[in-house]
Amino acid sequence: MFVIPVAAELDLKKAAAAVGVKKLELLPVKELLSKTGYIRGGCSPVGMKKQYATVIDASAEGLAAIIVSAGQIGIQMKIAVTSLLTVVNGTLKDVIKR
Repeated sequence: MFVIPVAAELDLKKAAAAVGVKKLELLPVKELLSKTGYIRGGCSPVGMKKQYATVIDASAEGLAAIIVSAGQIGIQMKIAVTSLLTVVNGTLKDVIKR
């Protein structure tokens, strides 16, 4: 799971390196519900069916809080970056295209 700014694009090479794999690809939308428990537009780093490695882009470092999906389309939650990192056992890494 990667948490990136809404206007950014995930860099798949950086993302793969961040989780220690050679290559990765985005999950097909048709598999999203079965793998995460969420539908497209409502996928959240919190409360997935299985706890996946979670990487928050390094641009969030130093921010007091960020807004992420709360698990339903149109519903978001504001959470302290440090709290989100704790809840999802996440890490901060540079994973977006520059």
